Amino acid sequence: MSDYKNIWVFIETAKGEAKNVGLELLNEGKRLAQVKQEKVVAVIIGNNNEAAAQVAIAYGADQVISIEGEEYLDFNADGYTNVMVQLVEKYLPSTILVGATNNGRDVASRTATRLRTGLTADCTGLDINEDGLVAWTRPAFGGNLMATILCPATKPQIGTIRPGVFKKAEPDASRTVEIIKEEIKTPVEMIRTKIVDTIKAVGDLGVKLEEAEVIVSGGRGLEKPENFALLQELADVLGGTVGASRVAVDAGWVPVQKQVGQTGKTVGPKIYIAVGISGAVQHLVGMSSSDTIIAINMDPDAPIFDIADYGLVGDLFEIIPVLIEEFKKLKAS
Repeated sequence: MSDYKNIWVFIETAKGEAKNVGLELLNEGKRLAQVKQEKVVAVIIGNNNEAAAQVAIAYGADQVISIEGEEYLDFNADGYTNVMVQLVEKYLPSTILVGATNNGRDVASRTATRLRTGLTADCTGLDINEDGLVAWTRPAFGGNLMATILCPATKPQIGTIRPGVFKKAEPDASRTVEIIKEEIKTPVEMIRTKIVDTIKAVGDLGVKLEEAEVIVSGGRGLEKPENFALLQELADVLGGTVGASRVAVDAGWVPVQKQVGQTGKTVGPKIYIAVGISGAVQHLVGMSSSDTIIAINMDPDAPIFDIADYGLVGDLFEIIPVLIEEFKKLKAS
């Protein structure tokens, strides 16, 4: 077990560009690696990885392992898992951090199964315990409590972490580190699926929740779907996007792509405005890492006020129009 060292971060890419979640995990991986006195290593699988490798280095990677091949142009679970397993067996990393995206969950679970090691899914917190093990924290029992999980018997320790939980570091384009290029081929007959076409969903248009710096979210207090137009107007003025609680999504008021919370997206914008949202634990899990939280609610005892930096107690239908007008004046000046 002592032969296993270094913390790996799987850098997920799209068309050669590194996705935000991998860059977020590099920052947290760097912190964990410093505690363990190890390196944080970016692992990139694709067909043209040079740009993604340079971005990973700028965001803190101490080393990059890059695997290129035409069979890795688009994500496929068979090929990517084959690569990850061979790399782990060669380099013996102690820990692997993977974004909890559709692709990340796919490759992480398959890799853990092949290597007969543990996998902690959908984590929202990481730490190192007194024995040098990663302490993985994730919601449990419907989000009603947070569980901390250890994997002491096998290595590498693998976990998927929700996008938006951690912040990216400030990039440093002057950094230079070693880039290791490995040649790992996956036979065509081993790859059982392929992408035939990509269709952009309507919910993907505009600013994505995970990338937005300002999010205006609505809940039960909006009363009906038409009232979300008011939140959209405020979000437009602030250059942000609209989110929603599970109650609003389950009621069919907004599409599921807009849901923030345990069963939705985890976000960490600079400003999060919670409008008519009581603040159930399931929702707080998805937005508590926001830099500044502003709550607007009729109920002064609503749990959302416990974590809010600023709170407005009152009728949202009176408060939001005033905010819109005041922000418009500020922009005009």
